[in-house]
This record gives sequence, structure tokens and C-alpha cells, in this order.
Amino acid sequence: MEPAPGPQEKYHLITRNLQEVLGEDKLMAILKERELKIYWGTATTGKPHVAYFVPMSKIADFLKAGCEVTILFADLHAYLDNMKAPWELLELRTRYYENVIKAMLESIGVPLEKLKFIRGTDYQLSKEYTLDVYRLSSAVTQHDAKKAGAEVVKQVEHPLLSGLLYPGLQALDEEYLKADAQFGGVDQRKIFTFAEKYLPSLGYAKRVHLMNPMVPGLTGSKMSSSEEESKIDLLDSKEDVKKKLKKAFCEPGNVENNGVLSFIKHVLFPLKSEFVVLREEKWGGNKTYTAYEALEKDFAEQVVHPGDLKNSVEVALNKLLDPIREKFNSPELKKLTEAAYPSPSKAKPAEKGTKNSEPENVVPSRLDIRVGKVISVEKHPDADSLYVEKIDVGEPEPRTVVSGLVQFVPKEELQDRLVVVLCNLKPQKMRGVESQGMVLCASSMGEPRQVEPLDPPAECCAGERVYVEGYESGEPDDELKPKKKVFEKLQADFRISEDCVAQWKQRNFLTKLGRVSCKSLKGGSIS
Repeated sequence: MEPAPGPQEKYHLITRNLQEVLGEDKLMAILKERELKIYWGTATTGKPHVAYFVPMSKIADFLKAGCEVTILFADLHAYLDNMKAPWELLELRTRYYENVIKAMLESIGVPLEKLKFIRGTDYQLSKEYTLDVYRLSSAVTQHDAKKAGAEVVKQVEHPLLSGLLYPGLQALDEEYLKADAQFGGVDQRKIFTFAEKYLPSLGYAKRVHLMNPMVPGLTGSKMSSSEEESKIDLLDSKEDVKKKLKKAFCEPGNVENNGVLSFIKHVLFPLKSEFVVLREEKWGGNKTYTAYEALEKDFAEQVVHPGDLKNSVEVALNKLLDPIREKFNSPELKKLTEAAYPSPSKAKPAEKGTKNSEPENVVPSRLDIRVGKVISVEKHPDADSLYVEKIDVGEPEPRTVVSGLVQFVPKEELQDRLVVVLCNLKPQKMRGVESQGMVLCASSMGEPRQVEPLDPPAECCAGERVYVEGYESGEPDDELKPKKKVFEKLQADFRISEDCVAQWKQRNFLTKLGRVSCKSLKGGSIS
């Protein structure tokens, strides 16, 4: 039997791979006296994906350090965050989270009996908690509440009051769960500092705050439940895992915003203390790394090829996912999954007695719209009005897109520009050149006609998903069937608002960094 770790060793286990710790001295003082009580909360919104293995592996560290760990399924928070989980689905999604989080923990060898699981609604609807919400709301300014939730609560043009309550509830959870410390991503930092400022005003103690870095998704941006191409779902098939990893951003020698390397660093290394790069003998054979830094150095120096890295992660990841897939293959959990996350594009039965009933739900989430970066622009060899562009949309190779923009946008204005690209139209030849997408543009209603490409936020990366507000969670069609005219039906309600924001039925086009807009064509159409 191994001897119990001392305070210093416990501190190392608790803080390794974290980006930031607020309250280090308090943490060490507690560890010298007793075991640390810590909680991690997750709002039961979109489906958990493989990035959730990052906090899971830290929970394993906390248990190794002897901590008393509580996992909070924050069901009420999920509703308050702009109704990301509709009230009628709240119970189903919370049950889904409970099952999938426990399956993840079991797959990495975490003993569930050492953990405490609780739902927010188990205590957040009590008289005492509700009175504390009122007490807190009388002390907190609107500015501070909005600022605290800026990186966590969904940002929309007309925010709901519920989003302002969200940070206060998360702060109160620290007291009602009797925790010494709260653990979360660094995107929670403003809520953590909000809690440190306002809990003492109610007579409650400041807590320690432990922050994980944000792990890049497969496209190089934050891994997100609402951005389908950026994440691997826990129930994805082996074929889907292979397909998504194949598309993942993993540029030779580039260690920045590399989601594949980050997953190895924050999940696979802490779990196994080593990582094996699988290679054919002619390329040097398998190589075992016992320190992440050595692997990163070899990748930066291009000793390790992105293809070998992806293949090796695929093997390791499938070993983690296999027991989860097996558990969710039961009829009961299959039914729960379908009920908790009904597909918005699922066919609806035609009404009796009607002809030509539309069997499909025509919703914006069926469109695969992404941020693209124009790599090159040339005139079409056989058409004076057309450009042939190479556009990076977050895939291994740029797409060829043919656009009729010659009369409206100078070539130099398109070069290196961020644009918005519809990626799941059926490829078609335009004067002999196959176009693999459409650059979406604002167009004036009158004469002379004016056209401006839509602008995503300047900080976006190529490949980031563009979605319509309220339709974040649906999966786009692999390819839009021309006969169904899905795009045409949706396009009829595309408009530019009076403040130049792209909209569908007055709902904004968004990326995770903000709204999609155009330069000046108020009231225009989008095509």
C-alpha cells in the first residue's frame, strides 16, 4: 500500500496542468490541516464531448490527492443561460449528463464511490437559497453581473434577465455545497472573481479557485458543443472519430492552437503518464514518450508527423470511448439520448389527407456555414464576371469556390479576407470549374446593385461554425439535396438588419465570438 501523499505532493497533484490558481496560500494552509473539499459543476446543455475528459482527468488527480469531490449537475443554470436547455428537456438532459459523466469517469478508472453527485435543483429551490439570491441581487450591480457572465453566458442582442442571475447562483453554490474550492475552465475566471468579491458581503468566506486552460477544438478554436466540426462526440462511431481527426487542424511543426497535441497533454498523459506514437518500421517504428515536453519538441522539429500523431490519438481515444459506447448501446440509454437531444432536422410524418407535405423540418441548423479565409483569388479563365477562389474552411485542403463578384469587389479586397461560406451545397461546375461552396454576401434591393461579402468577427479562425441564434445544437446535412431546395426556402427569410447584422427571421447569424455583419447594406438580402 502506497503511503498517503504529503501536503506538497497533494498541492502538486491538485495544481498540475492548471492555467491559474486563485488563493494558493489558502489552498496550502487547508492541505496542511485536512483534506480539501472541492466541487466541479457542469450546466446540462449540449452533449458532452471528448474535451470533457480534461476536467475528468483533473478529478482523478483530486482524488489521488485525497480531496472530497462533489460533481454538480447544474440543471437550473442550463435553463438560465438563455434557455440553452428548454424546460421540457431539462430533466432528460440532466439524466443524460449523469449517465455519460459517470461512464466517462469509469472509462478512465475513477472510482465513483469516492465522489458525491448532486443536482442544482436539489437545493437551489430551497427557501434559504432563494432568500440568498435576493440578498445577493440587492448588492450586485447590473454591470458586474453582466461582466461576470460575459465568457460563459450566451451573449445575444437582447439578453434575458436570467443571464444576469447566473453568476450569482454559481457563487452561492460554493457556500451551499460547503466547498473549500471550485474547479472550472479559465473562461469562468470572471465568475470566480465575482464570487470572491460578493460572497463576503453575505457573510460567507472566499473560496479557492482552480482553472484549467481552454483546450483547442479540432479546428484550432475552443472545443464547443455547438460547433460540430470542432468536437468529437462521446458516442461518435470509430468511423466518425477517424473522419473528424483526419480533418483536425494539426499543421506540421505548429504547436499553437493544436487540438490534437492539447488532448494528449491534458488527457492522455495525465491518465497514463506516457504516450506511444505509432509508426511503421520504415519511419522509425513506435516511440514511447514519458514526458509531454519531449513529444511537443519532436513535433515542433517535425520528427513526429501529424498523420502518425492523429493515428495514435485515434487508437488511444477509441480505448476511452469503447466502454462509453457499449454502455449507451442499451435500449434504455439509446431512448434517453434520442429524447434528450431530439434532432431538429428529423423527418416529421406527413399529415393525413395532404399532398406534397414537406417531410423535413427546414431549419437553419441544416446549413453547414463556416468562416473561411481567402487564400487566393483569380479571374475565371472562361468568364469575365467570375472569380475562382481558394478558401480555407478548416479542412486539410482549401476549397475551390467560384463567385460572381468581379463587378462588385476588387480582387485585392478579397485576398486574405475572412468570409462566410456555405459548405454543404452539392458541388457544381460553373463554366468548367467545379465550385465547392458559396460565399454568402449582402445585396442591395435597389439599382444600381451593390454586393458586399458578409463579415465574421475579425478574431475568428477558418473553419469556425456560423449558426443562427437559437439553432446552435442541430447537425448540418452532409449535402443539401438540390430537389429539396432547403437552402432556397431558408434564404427567402435571410435579411440584413438596420444595424447591418445578418439575420434569418430576425435571429442573428453568430459565431462563438459574435455577430456576422456587412459593411453598409442595411435592409438588404443575402445570397
